[in-house]
Amino acid sequence: MRFCTLLLLAAGLCAGGDWPQFRGPRSNPTADDPALPQRWSTGENIAWAADIPGRGWSSPVVTGGRVFLTAAVTDGVSKKPQPGVDFSNDYVAELSKQGLSEAEVLARLTERDIELPSEVNLHYFLYCLDLNTGKLRWRREFHTGHPPLGRHRKNSFTSETPVTDGRWIYVYTGGLGLFAFDLDGKPQWKTPLEALPIYLDFGTGASAALHENMLVIVNDNEKSSFLAAYDKRTGKQLWRTPRSFPGSEGRARTSGWAAPYVWRNVLRTEIVTNGPGVVVSYDLAGKELWRLSGVSGTPIPMPFAYEGLLYLNGGAGRRLYAVKEGARGEITLEAGRASNEFVVWSQERAGTYLATQVAYDGGIYTLSDKGIVARYDAGTGKLSYKARLDTGGGSFTSSPWAYNGHVFFLSEEGKTYVVQAGAQFAVVGVNGLGEMAQATPAIVDGRLLVRTESRLWCVRGGRTGG
Repeated sequence: MRFCTLLLLAAGLCAGGDWPQFRGPRSNPTADDPALPQRWSTGENIAWAADIPGRGWSSPVVTGGRVFLTAAVTDGVSKKPQPGVDFSNDYVAELSKQGLSEAEVLARLTERDIELPSEVNLHYFLYCLDLNTGKLRWRREFHTGHPPLGRHRKNSFTSETPVTDGRWIYVYTGGLGLFAFDLDGKPQWKTPLEALPIYLDFGTGASAALHENMLVIVNDNEKSSFLAAYDKRTGKQLWRTPRSFPGSEGRARTSGWAAPYVWRNVLRTEIVTNGPGVVVSYDLAGKELWRLSGVSGTPIPMPFAYEGLLYLNGGAGRRLYAVKEGARGEITLEAGRASNEFVVWSQERAGTYLATQVAYDGGIYTLSDKGIVARYDAGTGKLSYKARLDTGGGSFTSSPWAYNGHVFFLSEEGKTYVVQAGAQFAVVGVNGLGEMAQATPAIVDGRLLVRTESRLWCVRGGRTGG
């Protein structure tokens, strides 16, 4: 009964066959459908491939047979992305060995790897494609000019994924604002937002969430972090809650990139946020319900629930947590403990840096940025295995997804590693698209939509060509 209730709660988010937000209707990208293929390449099982001018790492969303995604077109040349994070980390280490001051190191890093607002002029677009054919239905330019904030070259100026209620499409771009369009591209409203400084001008990336008539954003920054809700019909602010991170005073960074999660459980609906050093949950009026400390100071993976438990990814080298509904107050684990009244289980060093884990067929699958996959039992946290996908190396940003008895892991090099679901590790295939990829795919109506640097691919069984 409890599981059925949770399914009904999740299903109420959108109409059947839609993929309305980042990581899908349940914020857990899974779907079993015999039309979905296990194998693909640029010439196999491709229904269509559409060129997407500009750069953006937002994921596609789908409603009413239409695919939406964002991108920013640059006047002139911009800094191209580069796989992995070592190219920045190693550069900082090299400069530090030369005896440069911290300020000098950061200045060199900025010069090489950060794109500053003054360096580029952008055209921000929302694209609408036909789901069946991939043909462009329309595109709308929703902002032109210098960006309000910079970006790391691995990021984009449109990394936040849009969200839709099936009637309108809502676009959020950190530091720029909120925009609403109908499904034919007609602007409905816009709400400009202040550009607040992000650590080292790395850029933004926390997608918005939608609950009934409320659009929710979280903005963790170096000046004044907040959680806020806006009326989806008008764009007017409903409430705004300042966010604090005790112990962060003097810390080098207080920025975050994790999307908020609306957790509809059997006891209540709450908004769960992964922030710098702490996970905080709020009620629908923005009042704090509980918090859990000890997570990464650079949060990127988002929370989500599966079969009644909330899963929290503490970040690289940190814990992975499973939390039950009804938590209140401070639920941080005491030293030496792996569980408490509300934390059902936790696993040391099971967290990951970039990718959000996926839950499928009783397992939690995690993915490190170096391509190390681990499976944990969803109910107990017991480790099934930990293994490397590719001994030749590879970098990973996209969150994994699962269907038809397999779990899929997309590398930044554009290769998708297909792993048999279950307690035994086995790579059963590798599918290449030949172009850099960082966005998490969408799964809808027997189709897999994969975004690479310049194209959107519709993957479907029994198709050839592009």
